[in-house]
Parts: sequence; structure tokens; C-alpha cells
Amino acid sequence: MNIIENGGVTAAKGYLAAGACAGIKKKKERPDMALVFSSVPCVMAGTFTTNVVKAAPVRRDMELLARGNNVRAVILNSGVANACTGLPGEEDNKEMAAECAKALGGGVSADEVLTASTGVIGARLPMDAIGRGAALLAGALAGTAQAGHEAACAIMTTDTQPKECAVSIPVGEAKVTIGGMAKGSGMIHPNMATMLSVITTDAAIDRALLQEAVSGCVKDSFNMISVDRDTSTNDSCIVLANGQAGNAPITEKGADYEEFRKALAFVMTTLAKKMAADGEGASKLFEAVVKGARTKEEAVIAAKSIITSNLVKTAVYGNDANWGRILCAMGYSGVEFDPYQVDLTIRSAAGEVQLVKNGMATDYSEEFATKVLSADEVTAIADMKQGDCEATAWGCDLTYDYVKINADYRS
Repeated sequence: MNIIENGGVTAAKGYLAAGACAGIKKKKERPDMALVFSSVPCVMAGTFTTNVVKAAPVRRDMELLARGNNVRAVILNSGVANACTGLPGEEDNKEMAAECAKALGGGVSADEVLTASTGVIGARLPMDAIGRGAALLAGALAGTAQAGHEAACAIMTTDTQPKECAVSIPVGEAKVTIGGMAKGSGMIHPNMATMLSVITTDAAIDRALLQEAVSGCVKDSFNMISVDRDTSTNDSCIVLANGQAGNAPITEKGADYEEFRKALAFVMTTLAKKMAADGEGASKLFEAVVKGARTKEEAVIAAKSIITSNLVKTAVYGNDANWGRILCAMGYSGVEFDPYQVDLTIRSAAGEVQLVKNGMATDYSEEFATKVLSADEVTAIADMKQGDCEATAWGCDLTYDYVKINADYRS
């Protein structure tokens, strides 16, 4: 697998992208609309928020996915979520797709355009700005890495940086590329975080197999991150495959499917980790690895419990090796285990130190533990010694800035 430097949604063959300032956000100079376009029809796969309260774009995209529609484009806006806006919001969302199709021309229909929105809940889309933005985007489409980067920047809300990734793999005699972009910084919680992600590939792959790969990879990537225990109304992970790589179509499971799935998992996991690291107010990425569990499900539950604990998150922020908080979080997770079998280690670029052996403190150096925790990326490894199953979850520390950002989000 080859990691493509500066790669994103335009890395795969046949995809164009653009970002634009349409005037949706209060700061009018900030980009707030993005477009991803394929030169040929694509098969689509996706996963969406598990929140009962679903935004208008989510509801429509889920309907198009269920219909098995081919897709040509995804148009996205930031600043307004178009959630909890009732029938008027549904109509606004349809108009957004129609404006995009009209701007693209060339026989593109509104049913071939997916939509995604992120921002303030309860506000209507400013349709004059949406129409203006659709025209700007269509006129600016390009297949360059810079165009993909501008699209990734345009979907940011409280994000401090865009999130992009792309890889290529050999499939038979062809080179298949997978590239993606994502946004997410707050309202991030497992079972679809508060995120938008568009992933493109030039692979020729059966629609059902693509959906199976996407659903499986999401479980170990986007569903394993958390910033603040809030699951959004707008979460969408959309994957498009246009077949332009020229590979023999992947129509059954086998070596080609497995290589594709691994590459897709890498892209999704990379984007997920970038979201966790860029959590609102965060100063570091916090990774929890739980191994030695009886089942994968129990490992997942325990790892998520660690990264979502506010007490663990504040200890990580304070560079405090307060390991009791980690064991405590595992203890109330609902997983049964013997605490006097657990080993706990922390590691980072600064080194590694075992804090706990068989449920009790080791004779570790607090000074060195503080040094390990001071790094930008910190990992806690908990070995339950009950089986051979493992799971990894990603979160971030909890800082004063998280409260500041969310206290005045609308104002």
C-alpha cells in the first residue's frame, strides 16, 4: 500500500473537487461549501448517524442509498446543519441538490447529487447563498490535490485543520486509489461521530461488497472515536466508486477484496484519528488499547469507556498518571473481569512505562510518567489477560477551551 502525500478526494481517477465562500457563515470570508464530482456515475455506499433526530440531508441520502441510485456528486455546506427544520428544511435540501445539478449541467440529475450539512441545529439554509455557492463550486472544479484540499477546508466548523488521506494499492494489473476527506471536532461520539466524510475510489467493485466493506471498516474507525459523548444529527460517511482504475471488477470476496478492504480501513482510521486529535480544545490525541479480552465486543466496550471518561481525559490533559481512573472506567463499563489480573502501560514518543501490574501500582517514576504523558500523542494499553481479543479507541484530553468553544458556539 502506497500512502499518497497530500492526497485527498481528488487522488483517485475521475474525481474533481472545489471549495467556495458562499456567505453562509457569519464570517463571510470563510469557505463554507464544497463539491466532489465524478466524471462518470458511481456506485455508492454509506453509513449515517444513529441519532433518532436526523437532519434533512441524512434522511434524503439514506433514501437514495436504499434505492441503489448511481451518484455523480456530493455537495456539502458548513455553518448550518439543516436539522430540526421540518418539511421546509426537507424542501431546502432538495433545492440544494437541484441547484447543484443545474450548475453541473451535462445531464446530471438532482437524484444523482448527495447532500451533507454541518453547523447550527434548527436554522434554515440561506438558499440564496446555497444557489450562489453551487454555481461557484461548479465553475471551480478541478482534479488537483489543491482543489481537494480546498473542499476539505470548506466543510470545517470548529475544526482547526482539514482532514485528508489517500492511498493506492495494486489490484491485479491495475492501480486502485482510495482518497478521502472528513470534518469533525465536536459532538464526536462512537456509533457515528459528529462528522462528515466523503471517500472516493476508482475501484470497480460490486455495490453490495462496497457497502459491506464500508460498514465493517466504520466499526473499527469512525465508531471508535469520541470527544465529548455527543452523537450528532448530521453524521454521514459517503463512499463513491467509479470504476475508472480499470481493474477486473471485484464481485466476490477474495484476495482483491481483502486488499481493498484493508486500504479502505487505513483511510478511514487515519481520518478518524485526525478527528479525535482535533477535538474541540484538545491538546493531544489519546489512544486506548484493550487487549487480552474474552471477546472483541468486550474489548470495544472497555476501550470506549476509557476514552470517554471525563476524569481520564482531564488527567491526560494534566499529564497526571492517575491510573486508578482508567481502571475505574473499565470497571463500570459493564465488562466482567478480574481487576487483579490487569496490567496497564502508557507510552508515547517520550518512552513507555508500566504503571500497573496485576491490578496494583508498580514502582514507577512519577516524573518519567509525566514526561510520557506530555507528548502530543499518548497511548494507554490495558491487558485484561482473559483471552486473545483486542480493540483500539481514540479520544483526546478535556481542556478549559472545550467549555469556552461550546459556551458561545451560536453567538
